[in-house]
Amino acid sequence: MTLPELLERASSLTDPRSGRAVIGIVGAPGSGKTTLAEALVRELDARVTAPEESRFAHVPMDGFHLSDAELTRLGLLDRKGAPETFDAYGYAALLTRLRIERWHVVYAPGFERVLEQPIAGTVPVFPAAETVITEGNYLLLDRPGWREVRQQCTEVWYCQQDDALRIKRLTERHLRFGKTPETAEAWVREVDERNAELIRATRDRADLVVDLESIAAE
Repeated sequence: MTLPELLERASSLTDPRSGRAVIGIVGAPGSGKTTLAEALVRELDARVTAPEESRFAHVPMDGFHLSDAELTRLGLLDRKGAPETFDAYGYAALLTRLRIERWHVVYAPGFERVLEQPIAGTVPVFPAAETVITEGNYLLLDRPGWREVRQQCTEVWYCQQDDALRIKRLTERHLRFGKTPETAEAWVREVDERNAELIRATRDRADLVVDLESIAAE
């Protein structure tokens, strides 16, 4: 699908009962989930003339990373980014609130890339928001906690990206945020790609598969 077609689809998904849609975007690490989510919110916002509050919100899953201190306690620091290193139930609870609580601002946590730590209360979702776009790796994973996440999404779209390009961009991102070349390559190979295999296995559960290469070529 083209970006304009995705925008039309996103706009058509609003639940008439709650007045809000929660669209999930899923894909392997480095597949372009955040880029797509930001493009959708930017283009949707551009269609609204002088809104007092944003009618569209981008809520990343990354805000539900467990802290390094907790990962160390659990012995999972070297698996950071794997499904068990997130608060999946907390993420599902936030999406539940976003679907039903329309009378006040709901604050979602964000993620600081330099610190590589979640930060509470950094993403405001205003009552006027009709479309919430949330993105992350495990929205289609058939495991406790993640199943509850999927249940709160109106639709989930899977990002398809060329693996060679995805791995190149992912390695560059690790370098940009302070890893050495050797550490970045090892992390991609031993952690990110293990997670990518798990995510690829969930592709058939998506409501829509989005080819990001074709969108980038528009």
